[in-house]
Amino acid sequence: MNNQLELRLSGSGGQGLITAGIILAEAALRDNKNAIQTQSYGPEARGGASKAEVIISDSVIDFPKVTLPNMSLALTQVASDKYIRDISEDGTIIVDDSIELPKDLKAKKIISVPIIETARTAIGKEIVANIVALGLIVGLTGIVSAESLEAAILSRVPKGTEDLNKLALQKGYELANQM
Repeated sequence: MNNQLELRLSGSGGQGLITAGIILAEAALRDNKNAIQTQSYGPEARGGASKAEVIISDSVIDFPKVTLPNMSLALTQVASDKYIRDISEDGTIIVDDSIELPKDLKAKKIISVPIIETARTAIGKEIVANIVALGLIVGLTGIVSAESLEAAILSRVPKGTEDLNKLALQKGYELANQM
């Protein structure tokens, strides 16, 4: 059976979700899986809605774009309003707990978690919310190994921020363990 994750990461430009998508795809490649990552953001770039999409599969990926995600993450209300409804019925939606979701949302699982607040209070820097989110996603799915994810993160983050990002990753795993 093919284990395939079709993931949409959405938030505002500047939250690092495109970087998170690249990191997750790189971690999958380190685990000898197939991976494709795409991205888009509005003309506003910083502050406007942005999304990154990642497909990770144990077998050949037939189409290089996410058509209907089976997991979707939103960190802002604007991104949620724009992208969250597009989800497979057996999919999982993960949102920051500051987001108000529509009542008629159809998904197998809806998870509301304090991702941004965790980055702000437990780590002291909201900028690492993307890494907290990666820890949460991988903690919930096991789609890539913890070792590959950490190596991919450390290869992409600015020098001098390694410990900060490792802590953010750990806090994401802790959020997943609380589910």
